[in-house]
Amino acid sequence: MIVEIVATGTELLLGEIINTNTPFLSQKLNELGFDVLYHSTVGDNRTRMTQVLDNALHRSDIIITSGGLGPTQGDITKEVTADLLNRPLFLHEDSVNKITCLFAKRKLPMTDSNLRQAMIPQGAIVIENQLGTAPGIILEHDNKIIIHLPGPPRELEGMFEHAVVPYLKSHFNSQGAIVSRILHTFGISESLLEEQIKEFILCQSNPTIALLARQGEIIVRLTAKGATDGEANNLIDQLEKQIRQKIADYIWGLDNDTIEAIIGEILTEKQLTVALAESCTGGLATSRITDISGSSAYLMGSIVCYTNKIKTDFIGVTPQIITEYGAVSQETARLMAAGIREKFATSIGIGITGIAGPTGATPTKPVGTVFIAIDGPAGIQCQHHTFNGQRTEIKYRISQAALHMLRQYTLSL
Repeated sequence: MIVEIVATGTELLLGEIINTNTPFLSQKLNELGFDVLYHSTVGDNRTRMTQVLDNALHRSDIIITSGGLGPTQGDITKEVTADLLNRPLFLHEDSVNKITCLFAKRKLPMTDSNLRQAMIPQGAIVIENQLGTAPGIILEHDNKIIIHLPGPPRELEGMFEHAVVPYLKSHFNSQGAIVSRILHTFGISESLLEEQIKEFILCQSNPTIALLARQGEIIVRLTAKGATDGEANNLIDQLEKQIRQKIADYIWGLDNDTIEAIIGEILTEKQLTVALAESCTGGLATSRITDISGSSAYLMGSIVCYTNKIKTDFIGVTPQIITEYGAVSQETARLMAAGIREKFATSIGIGITGIAGPTGATPTKPVGTVFIAIDGPAGIQCQHHTFNGQRTEIKYRISQAALHMLRQYTLSL
């Protein structure tokens, strides 16, 4: 069964709100085994909405819309569908009673416009809205199904779970299962990653493979369809095993793993502690570590040593090193790592110094230059990177590199 999701609302096209409904519906429908092949977005315009829905009816078996069920003149989704299918609208008394009672319960005035929400196309199945006033509807027409859901995410999600899922399960034989698995990688470019696993990409069928650039990393998404979750997962297991033989050194996590949580697990298991001296990142790496509950067990503290005076007075970087090599240098980063480790008496110290931009660059040290050093039981290690992007992007990429360096260092202990 081919499914198309149509998000309605001019506010989506203007970028005034973020559309979270379409990703939610796609994920849930894939879990049920339905093939979501099309996403559309259309504003509150009768002509254009009619064209989008008519196009969807020609290429998809199930069309699910979000939005346009409210009381205002701009809420036209049901009206457009009724006209397209030549279904007259009628006042649904049960919906009228529910809307009236809800306004009375909330002690709010109710206008005639609110009754527009109770206007239903003839022959539609009405879905009760347990969290709002606008009912949803299901229309069956010429072996096609149109499902209208409200726009507010909380209402849409509740309606989908309590009504749409049971409807789909009762009306269709098992669609099987669509399962995806994410392999998180770091330290390899998208083009090189593709080259490493090209043989699998070229012959992919089921499972499929997709490489996606994300903030500070490249992910490999494996998606399989099977009669059951177990069958789909078995297909992914086989492909993942083959892929790992090619890129195991770059894979650091699966699915919803975060580098912060993985670092926390390693530090806890090995009973290690860490402290950070951050310059160009302004404490971002430390902040990310503290995103994990219980991080106080292994993070002892940090200092944002943004100026040279703080580097020398509080961390122990000598003025001579800064004069000779510069604040952004391997030598300074190494002293920052050693100094913060000694100051907080931790197992590991991390020093980060660089140029986040857009100013501060030199002919030999462009914007994005960074030195990250780690001092610990395995000695001092230092990495030199040059990152591209805007200031906030560079800061995040530096913090990402520092956290991955910490992971690799601690795994070696």
